[in-house]
Amino acid sequence: MRVCIVGCGAVGSLFAANLANLDDVEVWAYDLSREHVDAINAGGLRLSGAGEVVGQVRATADAAELPACDFGIVATKAMHTEPAIAATAHAFAEGAVASVQNGIGNEETIAGHVARVIRGTTFPAGRILEPGHVQWDVKGDTTFGPFEPSPAPMEQVERLAEACTRAGLPSTAVADARGPQWRKVIFNAATNPVGAVTGLTHGRVCEDPALRRLVSGLVDEGKAVASAQGIELDADPEELIDHAARPDVAYDHKASMLQDVEARRATEIDYLNGGIARFGREHGVPTPLNEAILALVKGVEASWA
Repeated sequence: MRVCIVGCGAVGSLFAANLANLDDVEVWAYDLSREHVDAINAGGLRLSGAGEVVGQVRATADAAELPACDFGIVATKAMHTEPAIAATAHAFAEGAVASVQNGIGNEETIAGHVARVIRGTTFPAGRILEPGHVQWDVKGDTTFGPFEPSPAPMEQVERLAEACTRAGLPSTAVADARGPQWRKVIFNAATNPVGAVTGLTHGRVCEDPALRRLVSGLVDEGKAVASAQGIELDADPEELIDHAARPDVAYDHKASMLQDVEARRATEIDYLNGGIARFGREHGVPTPLNEAILALVKGVEASWA
C-alpha cells in the first residue's frame, strides 16, 4: 500500500510516522515547509511524548514528484484544502482520499478533484517542536466512512482503517461517519475558540464555572443543528469534553486554535463555529453563541493587521 499524507503538520505527522513503520506501507508526505521536508528526508520523522516513533517517510514540497498512491490522507488546515488537493489530485486518480481535518466542508472540496472520498474524524493531537520532530500530546481514535456524495467503496475504507489500526492509531470503518464528525466539530467549536480568546488550556477552561457554562451552551447549539440535519451523534460531546479535561488526557493541551492565535496565524473558526452557524441558518436553528464566538475570534485575527 502506498499512502500520501497531504499536509504533514502535527496531525499529518502522527499518521505519516506511524504508518511508515508498517512493512507493507510506503509513506509519502507533501508539505510546503522545505525545512520540515528536508529534515524528514535527512533523519526520518520523529514523534515523542505519547509515543516514541521514528518513521522513514519520503517527503517532498513538489507535488509533481508524488507517485500514484492507493490512499491520500489530507491533514492541512481547512483553509488550505483547495490548493493542497488541487496540487496533489493526480496522485489519487485510482486511489481514495480521506480527510482527517477539523471542521465542516473539507470533503466537499476534496470531491471537486478526486472521485473517491472518505469522511474521516481523528482525535490524536500534537505540535511541531522543530522541523522533522513532532510532540505527540494526545492519543485517540479515528473513524472513517464513505463520503456520501462521492464515496470510496467500503472495502477501501476498511483497508485504510485496518492499516491505521495496525500502525498504532486505532481506527474504525463505519457506513455513516457523519455522527463522529459532528461530535468532533461540536467538541472543537465549543472548546477551541474559548481557549483561543482566553489563552487557557483545555483543562483550565473546563474548571472555570462560567467558561464551562459557555462551553455547554455552544454544545447545545451544535447538537440542535446536527439534529435538524438528521445526524445522530455517536456520543455526547459533553462527555468527551470532560474526559479530555482530565490531567492524564489533555488538561494541559493547548488547542490548535490557541496555537494559531499565539503564532498570529489564521484560525479555522470559519469551518467550526462558522460552519455550525451556516448550517443553523440553512435549517432555521438559532446559534447566537456560535455567532458571537465567531465574531470574537475574527476580531482577534483582525487586530493583527
